[in-house]
Amino acid sequence: MTQSTTFHLQTADVTLSALRAGPAAGEPRGVLVALHGGGMRAGYFDGGATPSGSLLSLAAQGGWAALALDRPGYGASAAALPDGATLGEQARLILAALRGYAAEYPVGQGFFLVGHSLGAKVALACAARHAGEEGAGSVPVLGMDINGITHRLAVAPSAANLSQCRRSLLRNWGPRGLYPPGSFRAAQALAGPPPAREVAEAAGWPDAYRALAPRVRTPVRLTLAEYERWWVCDADAVEAFAGQLVAAPVVCVARQRAAGHNISLSGAAHHHHFQVLAFAEECRLASLSGGTAA
Repeated sequence: MTQSTTFHLQTADVTLSALRAGPAAGEPRGVLVALHGGGMRAGYFDGGATPSGSLLSLAAQGGWAALALDRPGYGASAAALPDGATLGEQARLILAALRGYAAEYPVGQGFFLVGHSLGAKVALACAARHAGEEGAGSVPVLGMDINGITHRLAVAPSAANLSQCRRSLLRNWGPRGLYPPGSFRAAQALAGPPPAREVAEAAGWPDAYRALAPRVRTPVRLTLAEYERWWVCDADAVEAFAGQLVAAPVVCVARQRAAGHNISLSGAAHHHHFQVLAFAEECRLASLSGGTAA
């Protein structure tokens, strides 16, 4: 199994910490950029209690490089950004970091964004900002796979609720039996209170999404867990969420059975990550041919 290593990405403003994995030899097919949810860390995508569920390892085995970032306000950038950063600021910093990465390392056909929960918001913000930056010096973004998100929270966006992952009973993760033994204990090393500016911004997400969504011009795949409890994800909500992505060439919606909110830590992680990589590969092939992902 491919092991991830600690990595740092530099911007003019801050240093972002990350976990990185990649193929043993040769140029990668592309680079997956994984963005964690509120109050978590990059290790969310590295297997938790079951290393076989690591997105980073699976991507590397499939010939992709993978970067799981500690988003701005977490990890190495926490001291410089003690209150965190807004969605727009995070998008600016992350795209700048990816430009720097592309100047030093091979990126194959381009970057593919993976976002969970609040990280999905940031992925959407990155795609919307990228659409306005396309041209000389911009980074190639192939598409995105997001999960654990709609435009309507099912719980109040308070600091107490958004940091529930620190508690031993994680009711909004979904039924405990969906997660491998040891998952809740292992998650304590990843979890912490989300930065204050993220919490303050949470209530305005419906309006923020209404502004961002029409500017996203990359293929989007959305996965919702069968036992999602953070977000309203009935048929009407999902249709309304997907329907706002009017400029995206492809919008796919999937349901992940036998999973709660934190799919990448659940027993369904390996299956879900295969689907993520399959969509990433569709987007990569479409970019080579000048077509559109299926």
